[in-house]
Amino acid sequence: MSSRMKGKVVIVTGAGSSGPGWGNGKAAAVLYARHGASVLAVDNRMEAAQETAELISAEGGKCVAARANVASSEDVREMAERCVRQFGRVDVLHNNVGIVEVGGPIETEEESWNRVIAINQSSVFLTCKHIIPHLLDAGGGSIVNIASIAAIRWIGFPYLAYSAAKAAMIAMTQNMAVQYAPQGIRANCILPGFMNTPLIQEPLKETYGGNVDEMIDKRDKQVPMGKMGDGWDTAYAALFLASDESKYITGTSLVVDGGLTARCA
Repeated sequence: MSSRMKGKVVIVTGAGSSGPGWGNGKAAAVLYARHGASVLAVDNRMEAAQETAELISAEGGKCVAARANVASSEDVREMAERCVRQFGRVDVLHNNVGIVEVGGPIETEEESWNRVIAINQSSVFLTCKHIIPHLLDAGGGSIVNIASIAAIRWIGFPYLAYSAAKAAMIAMTQNMAVQYAPQGIRANCILPGFMNTPLIQEPLKETYGGNVDEMIDKRDKQVPMGKMGDGWDTAYAALFLASDESKYITGTSLVVDGGLTARCA
């Protein structure tokens, strides 16, 4: 373990994985712990959060698992209080929860729109509402929000609700960054591109004819660097933005996409 995050207490929402492998949140939680942080690993499925906590504990790190529906204000309030009871403070909020549902304005059902907005966008409002007071108590801190390049580009499929929610996350992050800069709270976004994580496989399987290997091959070829990224690529970017190494960076969006959005065609 290193000491980049020594003494820091980090809440990671969406810290479990939606399937076998390493999602962005799971990788981030483990990486924070490897660099000395105490982690509250939060997921809507307790078994997923517990799996992450056990991985961290097995490496000698400090982690407590918690279940919360981040679209519920009461769940989020209790999550924040649980972290303070367990570790005494909160220094970093890492918002990773997200779901993908494909569809444009005609195809998207109202229920799907409301669900995607609640989980991807409203959850960030709720976590910040309940956790920023604890960051202020700690004398400052860092908020890392995981958005997506879908917030700024068309990436091959209609993601109307998902894109809208992630674009809103960028605006929310900038707003909070400016409001709380005098109090020592930084807020930044990460915009992952095509990532080979468990989250993408089910929503996109039908779009690629049900063939996951074909989907991975096609998406790899779209990236200038020749392959999709993974959860660790997002996690290392988050580690930098959460740590004091980025102490003069706030209100920014860090694109992690292998050059995908830099290419015109």
